[in-house]
Amino acid sequence: MATDYYSVLGVSRDASQDQIKKAFRRLARELHPDVNPDPKTQERFKEINAAYEVLSDPQKKQVYDLGGDPLSQSGGAGGAGGFGAGFGNFSDIMDAFFGTASQRGPRSRTRRGQDAMIRLDIELNEAAFGTTKDIQVDTAIVCTTCTGEGAAPGTSAQTCDMCRGRGEVSQVTRSFLGQVMTSRPCPQCQGFGTVVPTPCPECAGDGRIRSRRTLTVKIPAGVDNGTRIQLAGEGEVGPGGGPAGDLYVEIHELAHPVFQRRGDDLHCTVTIPMTAAALGTKCPLETLDGVEEIDVRPGTQSGQSIPLHQRGVTHLRGGGRGDLIVHVEVQTPTKLDPEQEELLRRLAKLRGEERPTGQFQPGQQGLFSRLKDAFNGR
Repeated sequence: MATDYYSVLGVSRDASQDQIKKAFRRLARELHPDVNPDPKTQERFKEINAAYEVLSDPQKKQVYDLGGDPLSQSGGAGGAGGFGAGFGNFSDIMDAFFGTASQRGPRSRTRRGQDAMIRLDIELNEAAFGTTKDIQVDTAIVCTTCTGEGAAPGTSAQTCDMCRGRGEVSQVTRSFLGQVMTSRPCPQCQGFGTVVPTPCPECAGDGRIRSRRTLTVKIPAGVDNGTRIQLAGEGEVGPGGGPAGDLYVEIHELAHPVFQRRGDDLHCTVTIPMTAAALGTKCPLETLDGVEEIDVRPGTQSGQSIPLHQRGVTHLRGGGRGDLIVHVEVQTPTKLDPEQEELLRRLAKLRGEERPTGQFQPGQQGLFSRLKDAFNGR
């Protein structure tokens, strides 16, 4: 060969592909026609482009090292003029100026699996104090027959004879820029660089199968609707037996027959007769901590609330608990027998409430009334 491509790039004959690429990128930044328009420099740029086209391709490099002409079939890289003459690796030109990393070479069959999510129903007391649950999960696991390789037992993946393991095939086309070499994923191996002649009969070459597993999940105290618990590495195993994704357990708290949860506080309503509200009473209430007596003081009005501190849900972050708020509803009798009616009339007479006038409070204005007053400056 008349041209020593190694000397053109300034590398030794045993230089690695990484060293060849670095040398080309350095020279391309110096000699690119947009940077240095001198005609001699342009010729030099064509030479380094042709040298890199040969030395970066294992097949062409092998032909060149044996004394052949690797560019004879494509007409040579330096024969056409112009900016793009011999443009065998446009992505490497972009690397030289913008620092982008080209995705060359075969892609791995092993990839990370997807995350998975499952919804778990729990009771209020379990959310308040925490619990441990066993859940059934249907996910992809590593194939037990081929251990993720994808090939049938006794066989293995083989190097693709179309791309010779590169995962991509190249094609030279002519354009107004000159001869341009483009690369695309190998259609035979789909870019993997290898093919599996005999796929595993269990997983059909995917390296994973679906299976049902039982997992034990620890539910911390204080979780609420929508809380997600992450179980790292318990999701879907990736193709080719790749690492598993994560499993997320989303909490769904079931409705309680007595208590309504608002944040970490619990609310409930107790209905008592008007006589009990007037005289006072004690009402037993089944709380999350057991039965407790609710002290209804004499004269309690309908709508009043009685707080029981530290009887709510445990705070998820930090110590302590919320409160239990008991709302009192006073029930007025709708039907009275003659004796009960007489007793109430006597009570009303004793209290001077036979003809009560009532106490009226100023009513709240509507939206339009408030707007009218605002515009009138009132």
